Amino acid sequence: MNDVLLKAKGLAAWYGAAQILFDVDLEVRRGEVVALMGRNGAGKSTTLKALIGMLARRRGSIEFMGHDISRGEPHHAARLGLGFVPEDRRVFTDLTVMENLEVGRQAARRWPDGSDAPLWVAERLFKLFPNLGEMPGRPGGRMSGGEQQMLTVARTLMGNPFLVLLDEPSEGVAPVIVEQMAQMILELKSQGVSILLSEQNMHFAELVSDRAYVLEKGQIRHEAPMTELAANEEVRRAYLSV
Repeated sequence: MNDVLLKAKGLAAWYGAAQILFDVDLEVRRGEVVALMGRNGAGKSTTLKALIGMLARRRGSIEFMGHDISRGEPHHAARLGLGFVPEDRRVFTDLTVMENLEVGRQAARRWPDGSDAPLWVAERLFKLFPNLGEMPGRPGGRMSGGEQQMLTVARTLMGNPFLVLLDEPSEGVAPVIVEQMAQMILELKSQGVSILLSEQNMHFAELVSDRAYVLEKGQIRHEAPMTELAANEEVRRAYLSV
């Protein structure tokens, strides 16, 4: 069985007239956590948005679960089981935790080999995110930034995705939440969910990732197993240090 879930080749993307991505090639396999690393402005978030279909101008081929999604809309990718957790969270502030989760609900899924994919329901998510389990009736607007971050991830998981695009999960949240995010990613991985995360925090990426791509000015400059990147001071200094 081909275990490559997501494959992009020659991916280019623009904001208006400005080209941001230049011929990005990447792939994510089943049950794998891949980090997309780079400094601010390297093109990490743009890559995730281009993959899910949020940019009006993009070029290149994107295959997900054997389907060509190069020209599809975000909801097409979501229906196929590609989840997206944006950096700006986008919780529905007037809706409660439970109502936010319901918005993301999709039917159960099966892997191409016929086996059941992970099925997420609110009770199971509350075990993964105990904080949310303590506030099912709280409106999204009355939650901390870290709690909103968890709710956004949980809402995405209600769609039972095969793969989750996770944009800057450790950005701007308290260390205790970062720790919980790392545990959550490892738990998802153990359930067979794949994750492509954009990240600047080397320590966080090292905790959770199998492989890494390093982006600089919209191009992939380096690709390596995570342990190898962590040990490569030259590459880290050239592309990741501030």
